Amino acid sequence: MLTVLLLGGLTGCITNPETGRRQLLLVPESEMTQLGLSSFEQMKKETPISKDPAANALVQRVGKRIASVVNLPGAQWEFVVFESKEANAFCLPGGKIGVYTGILPITKDDAGLAAVMGHEVAHATLQHGRERVSQGMAVQAFGQGLGSYVDATNPKWTQAFSQLYGAGTQVGILLPHSREQESEADHRGLVYMAKAGYAPEASVAFWERFSAVNKQAGANNSPSFLRTHPLDETRIKQLKQWLPEAKAQFQPAK
Repeated sequence: MLTVLLLGGLTGCITNPETGRRQLLLVPESEMTQLGLSSFEQMKKETPISKDPAANALVQRVGKRIASVVNLPGAQWEFVVFESKEANAFCLPGGKIGVYTGILPITKDDAGLAAVMGHEVAHATLQHGRERVSQGMAVQAFGQGLGSYVDATNPKWTQAFSQLYGAGTQVGILLPHSREQESEADHRGLVYMAKAGYAPEASVAFWERFSAVNKQAGANNSPSFLRTHPLDETRIKQLKQWLPEAKAQFQPAK
């Protein structure tokens, strides 16, 4: 089992051309795209879609401009506004982007929304969904391989191993990697919005507003090592560091 896993890991690793980071991609891209398409269709059936003409026009306008400056072969870009008080947005493999109406008062304008949508589009171009699924498969397979060496005749040891392995991989591998992906999406998203003609400084302004909303709501009180996303202060600091790079790639809107 361990030998098979190691061989699969070697053949499934590629270097992402945008980040230079090695990624474990065990799942075929076509399967992830199909999964994204079917999941998005299901969500459109189960979650109310906004009928606000202004909100829909805003999301379409910004989304298309961001998508026009990236390279994602086979993408079927679709931008949908969902009615929800949640201040969030998401991306599914294949170019499916959802924006909740709850985040629009915080984005305020086109540039603020470009910061959010640039981030989500970056998740798609950087293959983060595919990577997360592959990593989950690897962690599960590796755990099964190690578990086979545990004394199966003693349930106490089997249970202890499962609990320890589950907690250890979550805190030591999956959560740190999730935060790394979020930072990557922040970085590339900042560049994308600049290339699409949006002032990259708007990203910092958006995150400062978002952070203020989180603090007012008393959200994000968990320790940093238990978070799926970096601290708001960390994101703002990193974005400021990346601003010169993004400004250098700024292209005025046509």
